[in-house]
Amino acid sequence: MLALPQDPLRFSRRFLPVALGLIAMVAVACGSSTEGADQPTNAPAASPTEDPLARFNETQHDWTVISDDLDVVLATPDLGVGPQRFALVLSDSQGLIKFPIVQFESYRYPSGFDGTREGPFEAVFARFAEFPFGTRGIHVTELGFDSPGTWSVETNIPRSDGSSAVAEVRFEVLDRPLSVSVGQAAPRSQNRTLTDVASVADLTTGSFHDEELYRYTVAEALERQRPFVIVFASPAFCTNAVCGPQVEVVSELREQYAEDADFIHVDLFDNPQEIQGDLSRAIETTLLDEWGLVSQEWTYVVGADGIVTARFENFVGAGELTEAIESAIKASGETAGNA
Repeated sequence: MLALPQDPLRFSRRFLPVALGLIAMVAVACGSSTEGADQPTNAPAASPTEDPLARFNETQHDWTVISDDLDVVLATPDLGVGPQRFALVLSDSQGLIKFPIVQFESYRYPSGFDGTREGPFEAVFARFAEFPFGTRGIHVTELGFDSPGTWSVETNIPRSDGSSAVAEVRFEVLDRPLSVSVGQAAPRSQNRTLTDVASVADLTTGSFHDEELYRYTVAEALERQRPFVIVFASPAFCTNAVCGPQVEVVSELREQYAEDADFIHVDLFDNPQEIQGDLSRAIETTLLDEWGLVSQEWTYVVGADGIVTARFENFVGAGELTEAIESAIKASGETAGNA
C-alpha cells in the first residue's frame, strides 16, 4: 500500500502523478467489492408532504455532477467560507470505489457555472473511510473556500487499462453553513432523556439501545463543563448513500472515553414507536431547527467551554471521530491546568 506521511491530505502537486499511479496498481491487485454496493444518485427527493424524510435526503443547496463514467454523491453539501470537511461517495458500474486515497482539486466559477472556472486553488488527497459492513464508504478530506459563490471539485480516478475517469461536482458555498459550525456555541437544547419517557424505545427508532446516550440534555451536558459528543440520527430510517450506523459507532466510543466526555443521541423524530411502519405519522424534533440541520445524519464534538470543535455532516467513522474527541479532551485538560 502507498506509504503516506503523517498528514496525507496535503501533498505537493509534484507527487500526484506518482501517487495516483501507485493507487492504480493497488486497485488492480485488490479489486472492488460489489456486494451490497450502493448506486447513489442525486435525484430529487419526495416532497415533504409525501415523505417526512425528504428534509434529510436533500439540502437547500443545489449540486450537480458532470461525469460520463462515475456516480458521485456530495456527502457534505452544507458548506461555508473557511476550512470545511469535504466528502464524496464515488462509484461506477462495478460498485463502490475504494481506492485508499484519491485526488481532489477545487475550482471557482466567479461568473457562475456558465462562465469560466478558475483554479485549481487546492490539490489534496482524500482518504477512503469505509462504513461498517463494507457496503458504503466516503472519500474525505479538508478543503478551504475563501469566498462564497459557485465552486467545484474535480476528481480523476485511474483505470486498470491506463485510462482515467473524471468527475466534477459543482456546488454553492455560502457565507456560513446553515448548521451550527465549528467555533460557535452549542445551543442549550432540551432534548428528551430517560427521565421523560417510560422506555428508551421512546427515544430512538433503532433497535440498538445504549441507555447511557440518553442520560443528559444538551443543556445539562454544557453545565457539566466536560467535552461531549452529540449525534443526530434516526437509525431505522438511514436511507441514503451517506448515512450509516452512527449511533453504534458513538456508543462504542462512549465506552472508551466515558471518563472524559459525555455522549448524547437525539433521534430526528419525537415519536419513534408510533412511526414504526407508518412514517406518515412522524413528528420532527424541534432541535433540528435549533441546530440548523437539513440532512439526515450529523455528529458534533463540543468542548468543555461549550464551543463546537468539530462537526460531521452525514456518517463519520470511528477513526475520524476519535481524533476530534481526543483533541477536545486534550484541550479541556490544558484549560483546566491553566486555571
